[in-house]
Amino acid sequence: MLSNKNISRRQFIKKAALPSLAAVGFPSIIQAANRKPTLRIVGTHVTLQEALRVRAEQDLGINIEFYPGGSAEVLLKASTNPESFDLYEQWSNSLKVLWQSKAVKGIDVDRLKHWHEINNLTKTGFITQNVKVGAGDAPHKLLYVQPNGSIGQKQSSHISFLPYVHYTDSFGYNTDFIPQGDPYTSESWASLLNPNYAGKVAIVNDPTIGLFDLALAAKARGLMSFNDIGNLTTNEVDQLFEIVIDFKKRGQFRGAWSSVPQSIDLMARKEVIIQSMFSPAVSALKGQGIPCRFAAPKEGYRAWHGVMCLSSQVDSEREDAAYQYMNWWLSGWPGAFIARQGYYISNPQRARQFMMPSEWDYWYAGKPASEALTGTDGNISVLQGDIRSGGAYETRFSNIAVWNSVMDTYDYTLSKWKEFVWT
Repeated sequence: MLSNKNISRRQFIKKAALPSLAAVGFPSIIQAANRKPTLRIVGTHVTLQEALRVRAEQDLGINIEFYPGGSAEVLLKASTNPESFDLYEQWSNSLKVLWQSKAVKGIDVDRLKHWHEINNLTKTGFITQNVKVGAGDAPHKLLYVQPNGSIGQKQSSHISFLPYVHYTDSFGYNTDFIPQGDPYTSESWASLLNPNYAGKVAIVNDPTIGLFDLALAAKARGLMSFNDIGNLTTNEVDQLFEIVIDFKKRGQFRGAWSSVPQSIDLMARKEVIIQSMFSPAVSALKGQGIPCRFAAPKEGYRAWHGVMCLSSQVDSEREDAAYQYMNWWLSGWPGAFIARQGYYISNPQRARQFMMPSEWDYWYAGKPASEALTGTDGNISVLQGDIRSGGAYETRFSNIAVWNSVMDTYDYTLSKWKEFVWT
């Protein structure tokens, strides 16, 4: 968690970027047809996909330009130059940086056509009653704009981000080399530190994500405990990195990956057999015939929530277009599209109208696939009879260990993370 006191925009440059990111140019723009108004959207490749841009242009009749890039570079750009974008799409662990740098502003819920359809996962933290919310920055804690200008969980007429894409992450493993476990019983984060897999393990190269994968693994293996795994103390950070750097020196890790294509390549080449993974990578590997399984750890998932934020510097014309685009994202078709790569949308019942019954049953209901299903790339990613690991949507989000978070010790972890990656 970042301090609110005397934080300049220049300081946020240092806070937003990874240690290895000394300087970066903004990603090349994906140009659209010459129509007006023009909506400029900054984000990652997860949601800034060409198929989505083309469909949105067709449906809305506006000009849309995507600026896709890596997580660190787009956060750096957005937090220091809000004049360069109209909408920002990334993850909830970027929100505090954006909000405190005054790069984004509140969204009026009265202008969101489908706001009433958004489920309680984001609004209250509970997708079903009597479940654990999960440690760290659960999205409902950051959603509402408070009277004093801060963000919190007390409901108000303005929100800091549009709730839309979200998911639970864990690790993937190749069942040709690692026996398939049982969801929530034998699958465990401890596997990342299993000496039997030495030299064949990779971690996502992001201190706000990979750190939690390592912390969950160390805890599951009984190597240490945490007072609050969503907000580690400096002593806990020191102890954790002493443990994982020792593992790395003993050859446990093949390396750290920085992009979904890189994670796919590592496993496709059999350079790793177990690693931090995102859902599109698992689907892509299955499409290549590689038996990659996405684990449902008994300790719980590391969860994330997408945030779509409105630039504080957006002009009136582009603001109108931005609200059109936000409403479009909740209109059904986009939610169905991203479901086919394993992700969820905040108003799933509307997306259901754009999905085949077999797709809904597999992706959301946790039922066996009644037929082979294709991903967003058109390749078969689900075979008939397959059951999605982790089960139904509600089951998955009832088993959250920790949310991606910006901790009080965030600055301190950066140097530790760099030491881990480069040791």
